Amino acid sequence: MRFVQLFEKYRNEYLATLAATLSIMMTVMTNAWSSPAIVKLEAEDSPIPITEDEGSWVVAIQAIGGIFGPIITGVAVDRIGRKWTLLSAAIPTIIGWILIGLGNSVGYLYAARFLFGVSYGTTYSVSPIYLGEITSDAIRGSSGTMITILARIGFLLMYSIGPYLEYRTLAWVSMIGPALFVLSFMWMPETPYYLIGKNQHKQAEQSLSWFRRTTKISEEMEAMKSSVEKSNQDKTSLSVLFTPAYRNNMRIVFVLVFSMQFTGILAILGYAQTIFGKISTSLKPEEMSIVLGAVQLVAVIFPAFLVDRMGRRPLLLLSAVGTTLSLLVCSIYFAIAGDNYQGSLGWIAFIAILFYIVFYGLGLATVSFAVLTEIFPKNIRAYANATFSIASAILIFGIVKAFQVTLDNVGAYLPFGLFALCEAIGCVLIYLYIPETKGKSLDEVQRIVAGNRVS
Repeated sequence: MRFVQLFEKYRNEYLATLAATLSIMMTVMTNAWSSPAIVKLEAEDSPIPITEDEGSWVVAIQAIGGIFGPIITGVAVDRIGRKWTLLSAAIPTIIGWILIGLGNSVGYLYAARFLFGVSYGTTYSVSPIYLGEITSDAIRGSSGTMITILARIGFLLMYSIGPYLEYRTLAWVSMIGPALFVLSFMWMPETPYYLIGKNQHKQAEQSLSWFRRTTKISEEMEAMKSSVEKSNQDKTSLSVLFTPAYRNNMRIVFVLVFSMQFTGILAILGYAQTIFGKISTSLKPEEMSIVLGAVQLVAVIFPAFLVDRMGRRPLLLLSAVGTTLSLLVCSIYFAIAGDNYQGSLGWIAFIAILFYIVFYGLGLATVSFAVLTEIFPKNIRAYANATFSIASAILIFGIVKAFQVTLDNVGAYLPFGLFALCEAIGCVLIYLYIPETKGKSLDEVQRIVAGNRVS
């Protein structure tokens, strides 16, 4: 009943959130594509024969493109707006699918994956800004978790259809992703914060009135104007992020980047079908991938209801601890059983991976973005999100490339063990440096971070 009341009150904010986060589903489908596609490309009847090393570059090169997306975003988001910058992310995605659908050499795959990375970096940089600037304090946390919910829907869709569609047919069917995003989001308003910053006050009032579903917005408009004026008085450039005034904010950014990426999440998801081929169960690797995708989706739905009740910090800590233990179990299994074990104990590794996905989705995959939308003022929010995305992309590239090398030449126990060790460090960093921001306004959150309070 309470959920129905919340939805009715904040309906337009939820609709705009859904439309914006369809961009995430669009780009995550490109990321998940490698799981079914690499198996087909490295098979004897491959439509484009590639080596294992070329396959690792096909998977990893998307992260290189991910470095450029945030750079473009950092310039565009304050010039053409949050809405149009986010819409532009559909262009490289569409071109990438066309290259895969028509290409006949590995070079086309490299180009497509690079473009996918540009789109990926753009959507993950802009969508948190858009959501943070349109949502009310009461639902900002749950709204932020929609980024991860739509991401998991993207994974589930690709894991479900990818293994069963012909290689090129899959590319054309995947064009549905950008089509859905563009057709739904093009009707949404620009954020009132951006419009105020451009002195378009009438349009800002119309935007805020639509989001809040009321004309009684004068008090909130004045608060927004005051916040924008204060932000505009501060010097705005990338270098500002690295001044003492934002030391605590940037420390939180890098703790989140470290804790999220050193779980190895994108390497494990990108090579899911390959990893499951090393685990002996009654399910086929592609069937295990579908189960994984479904569990991912269910796991990230719960934080949407918990984040504004339990708070950000407890969920992040629980997520990091559970992820560490699950990775450790996987590492021990592969160390004892090896990569080609055919006994019934394969279920141990499969269930451990599912628990890993559940715990990752409980906080790291969801709450991190809610925190990121809150801790920076408007004037440097775009630079902060770009820094987060660039740092993530650099780590993702190194982790994904190294994962394939260690998987092929040493064994699965090594990368899983290293991920467990790194995430144990992440647990300590989260405990020390991530503050609680539940129920606070953006200004209150930024004062808490500046004061370095962790509770």
